[in-house]
Amino acid sequence: MPQVAARISHDQEKWLKEFFKTKSAGAEFILPWAVDVFFKSIRSVSNEFSVAELKTILESHKDVKLLPNQSKQAYLMLRVQEACDEHNVHIQHGASKSNLEVKLRRLSDLQATALMIWACAFWVSKSWNGVAVDDYVKLSCG
Repeated sequence: MPQVAARISHDQEKWLKEFFKTKSAGAEFILPWAVDVFFKSIRSVSNEFSVAELKTILESHKDVKLLPNQSKQAYLMLRVQEACDEHNVHIQHGASKSNLEVKLRRLSDLQATALMIWACAFWVSKSWNGVAVDDYVKLSCG
């Protein structure tokens, strides 16, 4: 089985050791579970948004480094609002800022985090380098 080296905090390491036999056993459970939850979340959440809205969210995360402590709906709202206010990304993609805001407010932190990970991944992933925004939205959310 392939291995992944992750950096975790002391508290996270302690938690894994307490809830599982070993830190490795915990990581082997948590990582695949997190990936599954991400893909289920992005599939269900993406159906709530139009293509124009998804492209607006995507564009709002250009040059953004997502940190675990920012995995909240409020951060997603802030990023999208700033991108709309400062760069008119909603107009560029043909989305209604007010409709997008209503939809973003309905998201849980988990759903918002999935969208932020999805959006940031486009800009940093080697797999999507050179792929058009339209194609990314269709292929990853379709």
